[in-house]
Amino acid sequence: MDFSDQIRALGERIARMKESIATEEATKTAFVMPFLAALGYDVFNPFEVVPEFIADLGLKKGEKVDYCIQKDNQPIIIIECKHWSEKLDPHTTQLFRYFHVTSTRFALLTNGIRYRFYSDLLEPNKMDEKPFWEFDITDLNDAVIAELKKFHKSAFNVEQILSTASELKYTKGVKELLAAELKEPSVDFVRLFAKQVYPGMLNAKAMEQFTGIVRKSSHQLINEMISDRLKSALAKENELVEIQTVVSAAPIETPSEATGPRTEFTDEERESYLIVKSILRPKVDAQRIVYRDTQSYLNVLLDDNIRKTVCRLWLNGSKKYIGFLDADKKETRYELATLDTIYDHADKLFSTLEVLDNKLAKAGV
Repeated sequence: MDFSDQIRALGERIARMKESIATEEATKTAFVMPFLAALGYDVFNPFEVVPEFIADLGLKKGEKVDYCIQKDNQPIIIIECKHWSEKLDPHTTQLFRYFHVTSTRFALLTNGIRYRFYSDLLEPNKMDEKPFWEFDITDLNDAVIAELKKFHKSAFNVEQILSTASELKYTKGVKELLAAELKEPSVDFVRLFAKQVYPGMLNAKAMEQFTGIVRKSSHQLINEMISDRLKSALAKENELVEIQTVVSAAPIETPSEATGPRTEFTDEERESYLIVKSILRPKVDAQRIVYRDTQSYLNVLLDDNIRKTVCRLWLNGSKKYIGFLDADKKETRYELATLDTIYDHADKLFSTLEVLDNKLAKAGV
């Protein structure tokens, strides 16, 4: 599983299970540690991810930050964690103090769902009051994932991150200002446009009139832009339908029993497939693990070969199962209480994969 799939799967898992996480420690274990692991850091190596990192403040000894990520025995990110339901704003001051007594350039404040990244862009060794970037792991998009990759262990570079941190910070600020102005235009915002289109004096009455005009105009412009995007997308979709119609006029093969009839690839099937890929990734190139969907179950295959079935995932009924085929193609199923219990079958997945790879080796592939 690549980084994008891994972090998206984690976000989906967090959204699903957050209500059952009752304590701050559980938040760390279930949300934050898997997040750090997804970034490539060894959470079980106390020299790389240091829990309860000591950050003494002058005469006040024994002060500790929840985690510190180190590189070459130097702190590169300090992390303060809170329970997933807590607001982060009240805890900025605490992180500010920790930042001041360490040599790190980055601090992270999180409740396992929202992640706020801080640095010292305004004054050296003094954490900025506002984060230069933040995101919600349950609401990811490609732009967020691209930025997050910069903090991955394999790509982490202080100077490169700092070079884009200012832009991220000011972009965030401009977007917030624009959103506020479009919702409730300020006097200066209204005047900026009014003086360019109105030839008369901008007295109180004119400003009142233009406040409504600017608000209405901005909303109309946004709606028109959205409408244009939808029309463009619809035109492309219609073009694709026309192409598919032409193609469908030619003879096509009926899906084989091995492939099974075409069916919807559900969110549960997608998540379970990503979990299996995540488990197998240490043993095999993730690109070799593919799926074929049928109406009854999801096949997870090695090398897109139906004769090399790693497992079957039965997710459409009231009960869910993971199934494994023996040498005689007889299937044994195990009930899944939740999709996360797929992890409990990691050993069986590994042993099945080893058998399939041995067959490949004997065949000289």
